[in-house]
Amino acid sequence: MIKGLKKLPKRLGLGIFYVMALILALLLVMHTNPLADPHTEMLKKICGCILIGISCILVFFWYDRLLVLPVELFHSRKLIKRLSVNDFKKRYAGSYMGIVWALAQPVITVIMYYIIFDVVFQSRAEAVSDGVEVPYVLMLTAGLVPWFFFSEALTNGTTSLLEYNYLVKKVLFKISILPIIKIIAAMFIHVFFICVLLLIACVYGYYPSVYWIQILYYMACEFILVLSLSYATSAIVVFFRDLLQIINIGLQLFQWFTPILWNINIVPDRFKWIFKLNPMAYIVEGYRNAIYGDTWFFEHFYSSTYFWLFVVATFCIGTLIFKRSKPHFADVL
Repeated sequence: MIKGLKKLPKRLGLGIFYVMALILALLLVMHTNPLADPHTEMLKKICGCILIGISCILVFFWYDRLLVLPVELFHSRKLIKRLSVNDFKKRYAGSYMGIVWALAQPVITVIMYYIIFDVVFQSRAEAVSDGVEVPYVLMLTAGLVPWFFFSEALTNGTTSLLEYNYLVKKVLFKISILPIIKIIAAMFIHVFFICVLLLIACVYGYYPSVYWIQILYYMACEFILVLSLSYATSAIVVFFRDLLQIINIGLQLFQWFTPILWNINIVPDRFKWIFKLNPMAYIVEGYRNAIYGDTWFFEHFYSSTYFWLFVVATFCIGTLIFKRSKPHFADVL
């Protein structure tokens, strides 16, 4: 099926994309929430339609370029899998405990937060939606789990070309797979951390439910988000090495703008949409809803629509930056 993408006529491909965009735009305009503020709802509809229009323009002008990268990733899927495992293993090569060190960090982090907030400060339950209260440690851990992955994956994805510079110089090697290799390697620890989170949820009385399935959806959301950003950052950092330091500082500031250590419900409704422009807010709140909420991701229609429009636009821009810079990587490195 994917191999046929190269043979798919441009008009047909664009037609399919525009029909899907039109359907999404109609759903966005027709969707109503009687409990929401009308002005805020109108602003969401306008922003959503603008993002749809931008995505349509990008796809129209750069259809052929945008299609190259997904096809390359699909054809190299076996190589990506092998290199991702090797990348994860080599981090701890030579140490006596090996991979155990990778799994120890999330466990120690959770234990540290438990001692500080539950034992020392005896933190109270945190009020979430509809008057429901959950232990602060559980709410905090559910926010930290996706954030740790985002931070590590973005940093490693950004430096992927620098770290594998010897492969970049090989003419026949498809360097477009390098960012995704680093992100998949970071995903291994993330999966283990999720298991720890689910165990903590059970300890506090939140047992498995059908809503836990949504964790897989939000994992995919975060993976695609980081990959889209990494294609842009990995290409730019080759020519502007200071970008890595800027990203590290930005992640520290960005963490406070994301509802990780605090509950987004404490923000007044008229300002809440500003924080929801942050795509990581969608993912963090999604993890929490999956663990102790009783809502599905598609019930948050505007948030889900905005997130995927943002990801599509980011992927298009990141792909174009990467492909445009690719011929000059070997010379600079």
